[in-house]
Amino acid sequence: MAGEKVFIGSKLRELRKGRNMTQAELAAALKVSASYVNLIERNQRSASLKFLITLSDSFGLDWRELTNNDAAVLALADLRQITRDPAFGDAQPDIEELRSALERAPNLINGMVNIFNAYRSYGEKLAEQNEAIAASGDSNLSIEQGVHDLFRNHNNHFPDLETVAEQCYVQGIPDREEIYGALREHLATNLKVAVVQVRDEDMGSSLRYFDREKGKLLLSDGLDHNNKVFQLAHMIAHIEFSDLLNEQLSDQIRNNEQVAARCRIELANYFAAALMMPYSEFFEEALKAKYDIERLAARFSVSYEQVCHRLTTLQKPGHRGIPFFFLRIDRGGNVSKRMNATPIQLARFGGTCPRLDIHYCFRVPGRIMTQIVEMPDHSRYLTVNRTVDRPTIRYSTEDKRLAVSLGCPVEYAPELVYGMDINPNSTRMITEIGVNCRLCPRRQCEQRAHDPFYSSLRVDEDRRGITHFES
Repeated sequence: MAGEKVFIGSKLRELRKGRNMTQAELAAALKVSASYVNLIERNQRSASLKFLITLSDSFGLDWRELTNNDAAVLALADLRQITRDPAFGDAQPDIEELRSALERAPNLINGMVNIFNAYRSYGEKLAEQNEAIAASGDSNLSIEQGVHDLFRNHNNHFPDLETVAEQCYVQGIPDREEIYGALREHLATNLKVAVVQVRDEDMGSSLRYFDREKGKLLLSDGLDHNNKVFQLAHMIAHIEFSDLLNEQLSDQIRNNEQVAARCRIELANYFAAALMMPYSEFFEEALKAKYDIERLAARFSVSYEQVCHRLTTLQKPGHRGIPFFFLRIDRGGNVSKRMNATPIQLARFGGTCPRLDIHYCFRVPGRIMTQIVEMPDHSRYLTVNRTVDRPTIRYSTEDKRLAVSLGCPVEYAPELVYGMDINPNSTRMITEIGVNCRLCPRRQCEQRAHDPFYSSLRVDEDRRGITHFES
């Protein structure tokens, strides 16, 4: 591997421009000379391992985004990820040790990578079973995982859906304030579908129903304006662009109709958000507002949660926004939605780490709370947490409250209105968290509710620890 040369000119240029940085600014962030950055961008100099590591760590990138054609560098990236896992221990080998291991014992390393992948997969499956989620049926687990994998594999960005959504907006919506009427007219004129508002009590448990035989789209009067617009855009995707939705699915997903149907629903949701918040305009406004969620919600006449969703999708090459993850939980701590464009590992099912401030939000509804958290692999994230409420039209349905968290690698904190005064390198006010108790290796955590799956905690009959799980 010592003789390998890695050229990343176009990708480095795309990364820099996507963050509106000059070569001098990027060089300063990476602690190299501007001339070195210039040579790398023009592919007149190969990127050194040290440069790749610094770039990856500074911007929270996966090396695969930079060197997807260099097998040796990717293998080194995989090996480095393994050695940063808490189960590996505290004595982490340096990059030269890792490179030497790859050169001298490649078969041993390949086997080690396979064991690590099996260990991680086993841990997640065991955690799911222990949380009794499997009792609801394996098909439900595979459906949600299928949706998550689809979006994860596309880095939360679907260019074809962005294109048609922006075309629909430009061609058919003269004014943002008239978007509901414009979409309703589009359905009636171009798709021969009449939109009918129906009393909530006559809709049963439905908020929207499309009667294909009669060509009628029924909407509950319990929906607020934002959600009515969203539902119209969602159905336009299903009716007018059904083939395009199917094209986004892999063969494996198409072979399972339940998973395919669920994925098409989420892709239609993606289209609806892209129509209500066109990429180019939303991206520019996000930069101007320094990702102020409430400001963007007011600017585009959408909800706080819809803005959070949209921010996770700003991954267009050449115009990338900050990589975000999104998490939504109910009062019981159950994860009801998650989207991820960052390296962080999120809880798939059941509860999240109780040390996250997203849980505290229910005590101060409507208030934004920021928190810096550190995962067991020492990666840090800035999180923005707040409750969101569902529309209610009667006493029996009031207080339908959830909590959402939007997070990004802490290195981006100065670019957000929520982190302008945060020093990314500071060690103060950091909360150590894990994925959840089943997968968390942290010892003597006062919030632990379960044993970790892969190790036994020390128990001493003569001593009482912080929790009853270890002495």
